Amino acid sequence: MYAQFFGSFLLSKNAVTPEQLTAAITKMSDTHIKLGTLAMHKGYMTASEVDEVCFLQTREDKRFGEIALERNYLFEDQLDDLLKSQNPDFLLLGQCLVDMGALSNKQLESLMVDYQEENEIEDVSAKSENAEKTQKLIEHYFVIAEKPITDHALMYMQLIFNNLVRFIGEDFTPLSPIPCTEYTTNYCTTQIVTGQIKCTSMIDMQPEVAVAFASRYAKMDFTEFDEYVKASLEDFLNLHNGIFLVNMSNNLSMELTLEPPYHEENPTLKLTEDSFVIPVIYPFGTIYLLLTI
Repeated sequence: MYAQFFGSFLLSKNAVTPEQLTAAITKMSDTHIKLGTLAMHKGYMTASEVDEVCFLQTREDKRFGEIALERNYLFEDQLDDLLKSQNPDFLLLGQCLVDMGALSNKQLESLMVDYQEENEIEDVSAKSENAEKTQKLIEHYFVIAEKPITDHALMYMQLIFNNLVRFIGEDFTPLSPIPCTEYTTNYCTTQIVTGQIKCTSMIDMQPEVAVAFASRYAKMDFTEFDEYVKASLEDFLNLHNGIFLVNMSNNLSMELTLEPPYHEENPTLKLTEDSFVIPVIYPFGTIYLLLTI
């Protein structure tokens, strides 16, 4: 989850605009991590050293690593380590923003340090992630947005972000949670959980975004917004909420009931004061998660 929430962190610091972030996320699938970005992250080179090597590459027909070795900015073992390193999306998003001119390498270097310190992250590799670290990251995400969150809602949000990774793809960034008591829908699928707690969850998106979302979920190439796409949205929400009920039963001995998902017919929804919406940006468009819990 470290990569997904880095974009939200950048917005909270006013380091980039939502438009710049969306453009960078769209570019990520066509971008490869650069050695200089990895070297900054590892602490092997400073931003100014990376900038210098990049400038020299415009003057000399040499690779980044060759020049860095000649300038003694890298040692052979460090270069070997970088070439073998996994390339976390956390860095790739930052690099895209630098390539676009939205950030400088110096700014990215500072922001990466701040992000890791604020979230107590020592290693951004996927292997270092666990449920406890992910929960703290999501909790801090809500703290930054000044939106208090209950324990049940925190469990729910942790699960839905995990399920987006599992079933739709990890190439997303959630924007800050927005409290709302009224919401204008596009195509909104709703499901209600009842019992010891009551939870209303909704997933809303434009029809063309729904086609792409459903294609990823069903692993089929849908081309039009039809009943198969609508059924896929309902199935995703139902699957997610079903897992949530199992978790609540296993972890808290809390038995809940799940009502069938349905499409919201009203274009404008009236929500309770504890409701919030989270825009989630994917390369194919933005989906909106709404939750009252």
